[in-house]
Parts: sequence; C-alpha cells; structure tokens
Amino acid sequence: MKRASLFAGVVLLGALWGLLLPFADRASFTIHMIAHMGVVAGAAPLIAIGLSGTRIDLPARWPWFSPIVASIVELVAVWLWHTPVLRALSESSPLVAALEQATFLAAGLALWLSCLGGLEAGRDGRRMAGAAGLLFTSMHMTLLGALLALSPRALYGDSEVSCLGVPLGPVVDQQAGGVIMLLVGAAVYLAGGVSLLATTLNSGIPRALRRRG
Repeated sequence: MKRASLFAGVVLLGALWGLLLPFADRASFTIHMIAHMGVVAGAAPLIAIGLSGTRIDLPARWPWFSPIVASIVELVAVWLWHTPVLRALSESSPLVAALEQATFLAAGLALWLSCLGGLEAGRDGRRMAGAAGLLFTSMHMTLLGALLALSPRALYGDSEVSCLGVPLGPVVDQQAGGVIMLLVGAAVYLAGGVSLLATTLNSGIPRALRRRG
C-alpha cells in the first residue's frame, strides 16, 4: 500500500513537471492551477502516505512538526505565490517557476506528512490537529479560489492564452483556474480533514467499550 502510494505520487509528479509544464503555455493560469493542485492535493498526499513510518517521517523525529504549523506555512506559501508580482516572475523565468513548484511540493508534503505520519504514541491527538489543519487549509483554498473565480478583472496578464489547445481570454483563464482550486483543492483537503476526524472518533469507540466492560 505505502509503496504503491509512493510510486503513484512520484509518477504523478513526473507527469506534471515532465510533461504538462514544459509543453503547455506557461502564461495560462489554468495550466498553473492544474499543476499546483496536482502537486499539493495529488502527489503530496500520495508521497506522504508512502513516507509515513519510514526514516523520512519527519513528525516521528521532530515532535514540534505539527499540522497547525504546517498549515500556516502552506497558507503563506500559497498566497504569496499567487500575488501578481510573483506570478509574473514565475511565468517569465524558468528558475523562478522551478522554485515555485518546489515550494508547493515542500509545503504540501510538510502538511500531509505532519497529518499522516508520526509515532504511534499520541497519534489520536495528531490526527485531531491534522483534521483542524486540513480543514483550515480547505477554507483558505476556498477563499482564494472564490476570489479568483469571481474577480471581474484579470490579475495575471492581459493577453489570450492557450490551455491544452483551447484559447482563453485572461479573465476566463483566471476564473477557470479559480474554479479548479475550488473543486480540487478545497474538496481534497476537506475530505482529508473529515477522514482524519472520523478515524480518530472511530478509534475511540473500542477503548470506551473496554472501559465500560
């Protein structure tokens, strides 16, 4: 299970970085958002599942590596890289674009690994913190996605772009990217948070029954 998840995450990452971004129109915000969501909501959780319980399981080595801290780090990373200035730099410079993608992967891995990894002792508490961190991330992804999707003017460029062969105006391109963030990012983090919460609550039922017995 863990090896399969790790393999799937690496393959997805390779497809996004090796096939999508090099050959697509880098000026398209929709393409950017497909890659962004693919990294943080697709590849990162799969890789985190594969790394949990291994020597690279950072929460097991660093107890302060909490989901709340990781969720705040991801918040800062995501919102900073979506400012118009940094977005323009990423579109114009392959080096800045690589730094942007590396930041997304590092922030995504930090959050998912802090939620899914760690020692067995105190696992319930970490899951509860993980649920809070993922739900918080879902909320700020929803907010940013809604702002981008509902904005009446383009924040990132003023020319027509090509998204997988489909020509899009700047406003439509930005709105499509915002919708992708809403549908994919918010939904995946919400599902992850609810899943962790349900797992924690279900694991407490047998212990409560044992105490009564």
